[in-house]
Amino acid sequence: MSTTASSTTVLPFQPSSMSPAQLSAVSYLARYTGATHDLYAAQLRRWFGWCDANGLDPLVGIQRAHVELYIRHLGEDGLMDSSVNTMMHAVRGYFRFAHIDGTIPADPAVYARLPKVHRDESRTQGLDRLELIRFLQVAQTITVHHGALAYLLGINALRASEAAAVRIEDYADLLRGHRVLHVIGKGNKPATMPLTVPVLRVLEACRGDRTAGPLVLRPVSGNPIDRRDVYRMVQRIAQAARFPRHISPHSLRHAAITNALDAGVPLRDAQILARHADPRTTEHYDRARGNLDRHGVHFLTAYVAGV
Repeated sequence: MSTTASSTTVLPFQPSSMSPAQLSAVSYLARYTGATHDLYAAQLRRWFGWCDANGLDPLVGIQRAHVELYIRHLGEDGLMDSSVNTMMHAVRGYFRFAHIDGTIPADPAVYARLPKVHRDESRTQGLDRLELIRFLQVAQTITVHHGALAYLLGINALRASEAAAVRIEDYADLLRGHRVLHVIGKGNKPATMPLTVPVLRVLEACRGDRTAGPLVLRPVSGNPIDRRDVYRMVQRIAQAARFPRHISPHSLRHAAITNALDAGVPLRDAQILARHADPRTTEHYDRARGNLDRHGVHFLTAYVAGV
């Protein structure tokens, strides 16, 4: 079986028929699980498909020019610059580890030019302090499940999938006098965070008499929620609160981080709240606040006011 003939096969391949390109793909994907594995598998399928359409082996003989032509193809196919960069994550990792494993003599993607993406500001529009307070208040008037979800997103800065996965057992522990919540975050990284009294109060109201199992449930059916339910519940709260713009679960996470910064939380502590591996990611939220009241131009004007 030739490499190109099977390049569009859904990963992983059958071990008995693997080409070097396929074996490298399976070896690379074995490093990941869950949603990350699925995302990277889809990215590699797209790369394999493009190589198949252009008569190329997806691994052997690939040069930097091929990789850059593929990057250009992604842009011409309608992807935004940020999406092109994301689409290249698995492709670049694939070549890097194939080189490390000695399958190819050099990494053709290491110097490939990616589109520049300006990340100085997050495009997500969060909620200011008063809006966040209103969101939390309105959420509690709908159901106890909406209230618990709102606090997990807007105070503890959980992601949608993390909030949906919270179980009653996850916040049963005490650590150094704090009631804590254990979560498994992005990249399967475990994290422990304290629960303040207001958050614990709404979680306990949501729990009721239950002692185990998923915390936030669908109010009507009583079934556990998933990521899509989180989006729907946030939308219902936003509509009830009469917010004039789109509010998503990430808007609440964004609000938790930016309001913490506005409250004077040091950047390092805000990074721990957000569970960002890189402090520069937290800085993007800081720049996105759009706090015109303390813009440097005010201080400069006051300094030169006598001119």
